[in-house]
Parts: sequence; C-alpha cells; structure tokens
Amino acid sequence: MRSSIRVIIGSASPSGIDSTLNEYRPLGKAYMSHAGPLTIADRIAINDLLTRYAWALDTGNVEALVTCFTPTAVVVEQVFEEPDRWEGHEDIRRFAEHYRNVPNFPGRQHHTSQVLVEGNSERSAVRSFVFVTECQGEPPYPIRFTGYYDDQLVKADGRWLFQWRTIRLWDGEILARFPGKGKRTPRKRPPELIVKKNGPR
Repeated sequence: MRSSIRVIIGSASPSGIDSTLNEYRPLGKAYMSHAGPLTIADRIAINDLLTRYAWALDTGNVEALVTCFTPTAVVVEQVFEEPDRWEGHEDIRRFAEHYRNVPNFPGRQHHTSQVLVEGNSERSAVRSFVFVTECQGEPPYPIRFTGYYDDQLVKADGRWLFQWRTIRLWDGEILARFPGKGKRTPRKRPPELIVKKNGPR
C-alpha cells in the first residue's frame, strides 16, 4: 500500500515522523530520556542491521531484506522526479522484488559508511553515506549512485529493526549550508526502474 502519512501535526510524536515533510526527524530529548543510553552492543547491532540490508538487497535475498524491518515500517525512495513510498512488510517485499527483477541490477553493491547514530537503548536516529558500484563486465566499474540514508530504528524483542528508511541523493537540503545549494534536483528515472503501481500511493 502506498498512501500519505497520517500523523497529527503538532508536538513531536514518539515515532519521530514529521507529517509535514513526509519523512523521519530525530527524536525529541523528552522522549529519548525514557530509556537508557545506547551501548556499544547497540551500536554494533545497528551496524550489523545496515550491513544485513545491503547484503540482502545486493544478493537478491528478498525475505532477508524484509526481516530487517518492523511490520509497519516505511521506505521512502526520494531520488527520482516522484518519490516512491513503500509501507509494511508486503510493500517492502515488493520493493525488494522490484530491484531483484531489474535486468541490470545484479552486480551492484551498496557501500555504507560514515554512520552517525543518536538515540537511546530503544530508538535511534541513524544517518549514513551510501554509494553504489556496478560490477559487470570488465573494469573500470562505474559508480551508479551517491547519496545518504536517513533512518529511524527501534529495538523489538532485543533486535534492532528499521521503522523508517529514507533514501536520498547527495543534494538538496543536506547541502543547504553551501552558497547557491539546498534545492533538490531529482534524477530522471531510467525505464528499467519504473515502479509498477499496485494500488493508490
């Protein structure tokens, strides 16, 4: 199902979702004080989650990718002219199947680095760099994407999972401190990455 976010606008919600921006924003201090601080074990587990996501996506392991998310999780791909939004396990499964079925996707690798984690032992906001290489044919191999992830993570039954993942190009708001920058310039969507609509957004 793809639909607009339904969150009451006002004070920050525990989910950290800002309905005016259709995206995740860091959790407020008042909410974060209800749980203990992040531990080294938490940070290792969060890094492992980011790694499991990349391995699952790049090896076509649909079910392994789905298990990285809570049942009510949201993925927003804010890269092309019209952002794509995937909500819940079934929709996220379609997201994984979409990329698995793109003819030129096999050989791509998502490289994640510069991981910044803020939060507590129950919820955290994570930002990280990501770039995508394509290993097909003879080298040199091209870079297909450079951008970043904005994530909201929750701990469920002792496991860190994605509650919200936004995928963005390295442009727009993130560069707003530079003169003349800050405006998002969407990529033109290649024909092979056109998402088949299965219902209302």
